Amino acid sequence: MKNFSNPAGFSRRKFLGLAGTAVAAVALTGTLAGCASSGGPGAATKNKSTLALPTYKPFTGVTPDFSGDGEALLDGFLNMPNPVASTTGKPLTGTVTSMAANFGSPAPPLGDNPYWQGILEAFGGNYEMQIVEEAGDGYDAKFATLLASNDLPQITCVGYRNIPNLSAMLEARFQDLTPYLSGDAVLEYPNLAALKTATWQTVVVNNKIWGVPTTSTPLGQVMVGNASVWEKVGGLNAKDADEFFEKAKEITNPKDKKYALEPTYINMLHMFTEWYGAPNNWAVNDDRTLTHVYETDAYVAGLEYAAKLFKAGVFYPDSSVPSFDSMVVNGSVGAQVVASPRELGTHHRIDPAVKMEILIPFGADGKTTPTYDLGNGVIGMAALQRNADEKAIKEQLSLLNWIAAPFGTKEYLAKNFGFEGRDFTFDANGNPILTKDGARNVPGVSTPLNSLTAAEPVNFIAGAPELTTYIQGQTAKLVENAWRNPTLGLYSDSEAKFGPKLKKLVRDKTVDIITGRASVSEHAEILKRWRAEGGDKMRAEYEVDLSPETPVFPLQPVK
Repeated sequence: MKNFSNPAGFSRRKFLGLAGTAVAAVALTGTLAGCASSGGPGAATKNKSTLALPTYKPFTGVTPDFSGDGEALLDGFLNMPNPVASTTGKPLTGTVTSMAANFGSPAPPLGDNPYWQGILEAFGGNYEMQIVEEAGDGYDAKFATLLASNDLPQITCVGYRNIPNLSAMLEARFQDLTPYLSGDAVLEYPNLAALKTATWQTVVVNNKIWGVPTTSTPLGQVMVGNASVWEKVGGLNAKDADEFFEKAKEITNPKDKKYALEPTYINMLHMFTEWYGAPNNWAVNDDRTLTHVYETDAYVAGLEYAAKLFKAGVFYPDSSVPSFDSMVVNGSVGAQVVASPRELGTHHRIDPAVKMEILIPFGADGKTTPTYDLGNGVIGMAALQRNADEKAIKEQLSLLNWIAAPFGTKEYLAKNFGFEGRDFTFDANGNPILTKDGARNVPGVSTPLNSLTAAEPVNFIAGAPELTTYIQGQTAKLVENAWRNPTLGLYSDSEAKFGPKLKKLVRDKTVDIITGRASVSEHAEILKRWRAEGGDKMRAEYEVDLSPETPVFPLQPVK
C-alpha cells in the first residue's frame, strides 16, 4: 500500500479526541461535540511508561470472503455467516444507566418499540439508556450540563475531539479502567479483547485506560455518484479535473432540476484538494516541521476549482437540504460526498436497484499523484462514572462486552438487526433483511448502542454481495495513495482551545469564496488570521511531539 506502511505512527501512537469543553480541575464548563464527530487532533498521549495495553485476541469464529490488511482495508463478507454466540448468559443483574447519541431518525419510545424491549430482555437486569438526539445542539448541551453538575450516568458516550486540560477532566469525572482491562485482564471480556491494540491506544491518556473505544471505519470521505446519471458521460471517474468539469456541466440541466453535485461545499472541496495532492490536515516536511493544508498551493487550487464549478452552476442550488441520499438515488443530484465507501449501503437500502459508483482520486492535471485521506478509525469511547465499586465496574464492562460483539455473532445480529420474524427475516443466503417494523424500530436504538462501543468494522452490505465486492475492490484502489493525519497521537492545547473557532473562521471564508461572495485572494488574509490566532501555536506544539517515524509528505507544486 503506497505511502501507508505506518503513516503518522498508525500502529503505535494514536489518540483519544474530545470536544472543545473547557476544563479546570473540577470546575467544568463549555460544550462538547457529540460522539459521531470526526474532527481534529486528539488528546494527550505522552505515554512514556510501559503500560500494558489490553491483550489482543481476535475473534476467529467466522472466516471472511475478502481478507483485509489489518489497517485500512477491511475484511469483507459476501453473506452473513451462521451466527455464533460470543457471550454466555445475560450481562446484567442490577441497574446500569447510560447516555448516548442518536444521529438519525428517532426511534419509537420504549413502550411502543418491541425491538428495544427485546434488547433489554437480552441484557437482563435493568438497563436505562438515555438517548439524546444529535439534531441541533442536543448531545453537546446535555453532556456539558451533566459534566458541569457531576450528574453523569454510569456509562457515557464521550465524543472524539479535543478538550483542554484533558487529564484533569478524566481524573475528576471518570473511572480509571487500567486494572480491569490492561494486559490479560481484558480476556475476562473476550469481545473487548478482540479490539485491536491500535484501537485501545486511542483511550490511553497519562498511561491509564479511560474507556472502551468506539470503533469506526478507518477509511475517510469519498465522492459517490449514481452510475445511471454519469454513464452518459462515460462514468463518474475522470482522467483529470478538466474532464470532470466538462462531465459535471454536461449532466447538469436546471430546466429538469438536475444537478451534478450536492452543495456540501467543504466536503466537495476536500475531494478536489485530494486531486491536487493536498495533505491530510498536516504535512511533515523534510526538516520535520509541519505545513497545514490551508497553507498549501493544493488547497488554493482546490478553492479555485470549486469556485469555477459553482460559477458553472453544477451544484444543487439549495444547501439547506438535510440529506441528499434520496436525491442521488433518484438522479436529481448526480454525486455527493459520504463518510466512507460503506455508506453505499444507505443508497442500497433506499433503492436496492440503484447502481452507485465510487470516485477514485485522480491527479488534477493527469500527472500529479493524488492523495486519499484516511479517517480516524475511532470516534469516541464509553467512559464509566468515577468511583464506582468493583462489582459495578465489572458489570458495566460485561454490558459493553456484549455490545462490542463482533460481526458473525448472535449478539451482533440482535443489536444491529433485532429479532428474526419481527424485526428482520433471512433471505435465501442467510442475510438479515429488516422488515417494515424493523426499519422503524431498530436504527434509533442500535445507533446509540453502537455509539457507546462497537466491534472492529467489516465490509458487509446485507443482501447485496455484488455491492460488497465492488466496495472491496474500490477500497483497495483508494488506499494505494492513502495518508493518515500525522498529528494523530499528539496533543495541542492550542488546538483544543482555538481549533473549532479557527476552523469555522476559515470555513466560512472558504464557502464565501466558492460561492462567489469573496475572491480567492482573500484566503491569504484569512490564513494570516488563522496563523496569528492559534495556528502557529498548534504547529509548534505538534512539532515538539512529532514521532521521528512519521513519514515526510511529498508536497507537490501545482502545475
